[in-house]
Amino acid sequence: MPFVMMAKVRNWSLTKTSWITILCGSGHVLSSVLLGLLGVYLGAEVMKLELLEAFRGEVAAWLLIGFGLAYFIWGIHRAIKNKTHSHVHAHESGIVHNHPHSHVAAHAHVHDQKAKAKDITPWILFTVFVLGPCEPLIPLLMYPAAKSSMSGMYLVTGIFTITTLTTMLGIVILGTWGIGFTKLGKLERFTHAIAGGTICFAGLAIMFLGL
Repeated sequence: MPFVMMAKVRNWSLTKTSWITILCGSGHVLSSVLLGLLGVYLGAEVMKLELLEAFRGEVAAWLLIGFGLAYFIWGIHRAIKNKTHSHVHAHESGIVHNHPHSHVAAHAHVHDQKAKAKDITPWILFTVFVLGPCEPLIPLLMYPAAKSSMSGMYLVTGIFTITTLTTMLGIVILGTWGIGFTKLGKLERFTHAIAGGTICFAGLAIMFLGL
């Protein structure tokens, strides 16, 4: 959901969205893989690794909540500034007309360039997903496979990684394609706030519902 919503409001191309998804997904899986390999080679107890993974999960969830909430507040502020209003113009000929505009749209060519130059959203998502653990990977896959053979553990880990990335990418592509048909009408100027709220709720669901 964070990738789909950010792609919508930041106007990311499908190619850019896909690469960001792959980058974040790779960090998400590989961080747990490295931790699992370290545990296997050092002989660490699986329970200790599970506690560490749970702690990482809580940190990632809170970061997602914080990022979503901050983005929601910024989106509300942007929506208020972007409210369309009109000015009356009177000409010497006696013609009077209204000129509707919004302050954000009126200077979009300047702000859009700055936004593109300073868009750190992909790196924020990357940080969150690197900290987010793959809960079943270590206790259910890596450790049992390692007891049989190290080559089996590598094979299982590789299959899990490919499956995770493929699933993430497929869902993001479908979601991005589907949300492209969504028309918000007058709520269009609140898209950033809606995206922030959605990301915040996703973090809350992870933290308190165990999703």
